[in-house]
Amino acid sequence: MKPFMNADFLLQTETARALYRRVAAEAPIIDYHCHVSPKEIYEDKHFEDLFDIWLSGDHYKWRIMRSNGVDERYITGDAPRREKFQKFAEALPKAIGNPMYHWCHLELKNYFGYEGILNGDTAEAVWQLAAEVLARPDMGARGIIEKSNVRFVGTTDDPLDSLEWHRKLMADDTFSATVAPTFRPDKALNMDKPGFADYIRALGELTGIDIRTVQDVKTALSLRMDHFTACGCKASDHGLDYMVYSPLPESEVDAILARALAGETVSLAEAEAYKTALLIFCGEEYARRGWVMQLHYNCLRNPNSRMLAALGPDTGFDCIGPAPSRDALAGLLNALYRTDSLPKTIIYSLDAGDNSFIDTLIGAFQGTEAAGKLQHGSAWWFNDNKTGMQEQLTSLANLSLLGNFVGMLTDSRSFLSYTRHEYFRRILCNLIGGWVENGEYPADMETLSTIVRDICCDNAIRYFGLE
Repeated sequence: MKPFMNADFLLQTETARALYRRVAAEAPIIDYHCHVSPKEIYEDKHFEDLFDIWLSGDHYKWRIMRSNGVDERYITGDAPRREKFQKFAEALPKAIGNPMYHWCHLELKNYFGYEGILNGDTAEAVWQLAAEVLARPDMGARGIIEKSNVRFVGTTDDPLDSLEWHRKLMADDTFSATVAPTFRPDKALNMDKPGFADYIRALGELTGIDIRTVQDVKTALSLRMDHFTACGCKASDHGLDYMVYSPLPESEVDAILARALAGETVSLAEAEAYKTALLIFCGEEYARRGWVMQLHYNCLRNPNSRMLAALGPDTGFDCIGPAPSRDALAGLLNALYRTDSLPKTIIYSLDAGDNSFIDTLIGAFQGTEAAGKLQHGSAWWFNDNKTGMQEQLTSLANLSLLGNFVGMLTDSRSFLSYTRHEYFRRILCNLIGGWVENGEYPADMETLSTIVRDICCDNAIRYFGLE
């Protein structure tokens, strides 16, 4: 029996262990998509306790607690911090087979030196140890990033954002990592969601444009893209409930926009036509600017209306969406490709059943601008577990070129989540090591080392133009 999470954790063969220790463990992290705060990085925020850095905004942990019948008072309510942590510690042992169990213990080990098991009985000792470690000067946001060997952080930012903290970070030569904004224009596209008209008015006020037509929206967004470019932006990101491709003549879309801005209700089909026009425009602009376009889709948002009303969105009540998106995604890529304006694109579906579809679709639209111009993004959200990662990597290997994959990201609001890269790298090395020891690939350590390092960091460095 192997000890719990020892040095060989998830590494089942000699080749896997050699690849991880010699290459993957030492490779820098390129965290090209996350949700950490640039303000907290610039100010080197320090954290008071494990609630502050672990539980305060982590809906993964909240779901664990809710699934254990914990009252919401101990999750997002007014219970004392220490009691909230106790409830989480009591629930965690039941998370056998859940990546949260591994992530938590990797974080406790890597950042706090804790080699034991977190449960209800050990919660107090862990709480006290973490408080002592977090009080150290080098355990602020910057120190954690540097300890984690992170070279690049791509945050997620709204077009209306001033990006003042990114500008300050750009001018700060005392910090080793590069922090860049990512253009996230969802609110400008989501005509079917509350607040759309107010958002478009705010966009117009910021850019000095009296927005009345779709072209006005495009002009305003282009100005904001200029602002993002000046602050080092390398990529965009679209969080889509499902993919849309329903083109209409721009005059008809103008009429739809006018009604929406006047506060009238538009149909779902009309909102999809507007969103299609903006997605095509954005793709064209990204291609012109050399940005990477990221498409995240197939999420069913807020199915629990009662908890949405009580807590708002992004509080841990979303799930995998069943909406059909395949024809629409293919249609969007084709519309951009046929005008030679398809940017480098990373596609993520929350439905793991889309793996084979994505891996074959990207092969229909590759280009010479980059090796692996179109990418199947890493196993996302509910799929970033051992099984999900193995399935994504295996499908990509079967149907495309795994050696060109741009690798893992955290997609997290926590500065401790860089251990997810370690988790991914161990799984990657174990998968490749198994193929080698099974005689399915030559035991050429030089070539294997190049492949592993490329997937861990070098492919992303080249893909996002970070060299």
